Amino acid sequence: MRALIDQGVDKVFGYPGGQIMPVYDSLYDYSDKIRHYLARHEQGAIHAAEGFARASGKTGVVIATSGPGAMNLITGLNDALMDSTPIVAITGQVPSSLLGKDAFQESDVVSVTLPVTKWSTLVKKAEDIAPAIAKAFYIANSGRPGPVVIDIAKDAQVGLAEYKHAYCNFIRSYDPNPDIKESQIEAAAELLNNAERPMILSGHGVTISNASNELIELAEKADIPVACTIHGLSTIPSCHHLNKGLLGMHGNLGPNINTNKADVILAVGMRFDDRVTGDTKKYAPDAKIIHIDIDASEFNKTVGSHIHIHGDAKTALSALLPFVNRQKHEAWVSSFDRHNKVEYDRVKKLELYPDNEDGKMHMGEVVNKVSKAFNHDAVLVTDVGQNQMFSVRYFNFTSPRSCITSGGLGTMGFGLPASIGAKIAVPDREVVLFVGDGGLQMTVEELGMIMEYNIGVKIVLLNNNYLGNVRQWQELFFNSRYSATPMTNPNFIALANAYGISGEDVAHRDNLDAAIERMKNHNGAYILNVNIEEMGMIFPMTPGGHGVDEILLNSTEYYKPV
Repeated sequence: MRALIDQGVDKVFGYPGGQIMPVYDSLYDYSDKIRHYLARHEQGAIHAAEGFARASGKTGVVIATSGPGAMNLITGLNDALMDSTPIVAITGQVPSSLLGKDAFQESDVVSVTLPVTKWSTLVKKAEDIAPAIAKAFYIANSGRPGPVVIDIAKDAQVGLAEYKHAYCNFIRSYDPNPDIKESQIEAAAELLNNAERPMILSGHGVTISNASNELIELAEKADIPVACTIHGLSTIPSCHHLNKGLLGMHGNLGPNINTNKADVILAVGMRFDDRVTGDTKKYAPDAKIIHIDIDASEFNKTVGSHIHIHGDAKTALSALLPFVNRQKHEAWVSSFDRHNKVEYDRVKKLELYPDNEDGKMHMGEVVNKVSKAFNHDAVLVTDVGQNQMFSVRYFNFTSPRSCITSGGLGTMGFGLPASIGAKIAVPDREVVLFVGDGGLQMTVEELGMIMEYNIGVKIVLLNNNYLGNVRQWQELFFNSRYSATPMTNPNFIALANAYGISGEDVAHRDNLDAAIERMKNHNGAYILNVNIEEMGMIFPMTPGGHGVDEILLNSTEYYKPV
């Protein structure tokens, strides 16, 4: 506990058990300094820690017992690794004398977690606990952030040692803050200064390094349009004239089409995920790519770069700014708007202002109205599926660290506990969760955490009685054979009420605005169960294996830009 306090920890998430009981017994004595949030499942605990870390920029801490407790953290550890989220997971382990003997609730935590962490270690002696915790925090939240695991044997937990404050800021062969070479900065600036069609791709690294101001300053100085990955969405205000929207499979037409027309691309803190690039053989054929990333292993891994700048995004952009000329690219910047107008007329307008007479709502219109109700300044948390894609397309942002979702791993069940962790991290901001009926039921037990700690999350359940994203793929690519995607759902409002959470069903468009207003004005958690059209589709869409500019406007029609 003293080692955690020395790291600035005052909030932890977890679930006790036999082999971690000494830690929890000590926690009892430090409850005035460390607030523990009891999840209802270890997966919920680690996703809550992720949400806390993503909203605050601090390291999330989760505690679990051995065996099944530790194993239930695996999904969250992998999720945190894929999305560069700093997590310290502390797990209990059987006494060291029983290791390898199949003792009750024993599992080889280190071997299992090594592939899904930055570092995993087993502590067998009491005197090694504080140094291990100091090292863990240094690794978790330096360089490219990620999860670490400290597995503490029972005899180490009950052993005695004199406490010595441990400090870690150096590990041999680990260089989380590389020096940026000025020659790379000058070469990148020369490319940008001579570009006719430059483009910035803003990724999660911009958020992690708190580089939004530098990103915007560079874009404005050189008049360069910005497109965002999902994790980069809140790095630049949605209303900024240079923000041209979302990249990728369900991104906006302008950024995706113009990716393949750009002559220089500055990619900042992003890893060229396959959902962003589509078929890499067809990706950005005319562009010289400048890649800024803290993780050197990302360079040329998926997409080749002409110049790679190994370093922190904020440091790199700050270094680049003086070398970049003030320019204007009016025709190029406006070319994005032509494509996005087609998208508005052919896709967005149908979502935002549907004219169906049955009153069945579209996901897009619900997300848009909720975003407006909260003045586009809430923290968006999503689950995974159609709810996620509609949310990131139609929710708007004014502040950094406002978009929290499971990107790399695409973890259903992430949303509810992550929204709880986010609200705990930023209690003065509104936190709105968009979740589907499938994802909610994967971690629905975490409504208990909302109940116990009075966490004021606003939950919008986009309920279509299907696993919607899988159903869409089945319709498009599997001859509408809806195998295991229709769902029979419970009475969600009754379920929420059982946890003491207020809410209401919204079955018709005419009732939506008033229901959103009641949710907004309610003091505490609230859930809207919004009955969405069952067979809704999320477009535009770049099918898997296609080029990033090969985009479906609907089920049958590809966009053909003029």
